[in-house]
Amino acid sequence: MRYPDSGGLTAQARARREQVRFAAGEMFAAGASDRQVAEHFRVSLMSANRWHRAFDQGGMDALASKGPGGEKCKLTGPQVEALAAALEQGPAAHGWAEDQCWTLARIADLIGRLFGVSYTVGGVDYLLHRMGWSWQAPARRAAERDEDAIAAWREHAWSEGKGPRHDWAPGYVSRTRLARG
Repeated sequence: MRYPDSGGLTAQARARREQVRFAAGEMFAAGASDRQVAEHFRVSLMSANRWHRAFDQGGMDALASKGPGGEKCKLTGPQVEALAAALEQGPAAHGWAEDQCWTLARIADLIGRLFGVSYTVGGVDYLLHRMGWSWQAPARRAAERDEDAIAAWREHAWSEGKGPRHDWAPGYVSRTRLARG
């Protein structure tokens, strides 16, 4: 599944939040307290306090948006596009023929082979999210699935492993007193 706008905040959402911070800065300049700003903009007191400290240290410029968060991508724009194309080809095209599943470790290995860049598994997860990719669950059952064998296993092996059902019995109701039975 692809996320709209590659996940995270859009430029419009960042601009909207920046305007709220600027309005809070004007209230701080007029002498408003952190609590008054927090109540007025319906934000946490911690956020209002953070804005106030930033305003005191750097004025209105300190309340400006610093752009999208996160570390700078190790791959260039064309490399990200090439990675997306490689992922679309599937794992078998890159040497993983045993199944058709991309794992984060496989993608990290692919990035290292294609671009000579080292990524951790967590870094690959973050990169894929920024690219608009998400994990997928299988949409259907395996073609090799044997329903008769599954039914036989449920009837024999599973019931043996479960054991008999226990009815309610008096036990401990609290740590200090025994239940009366």
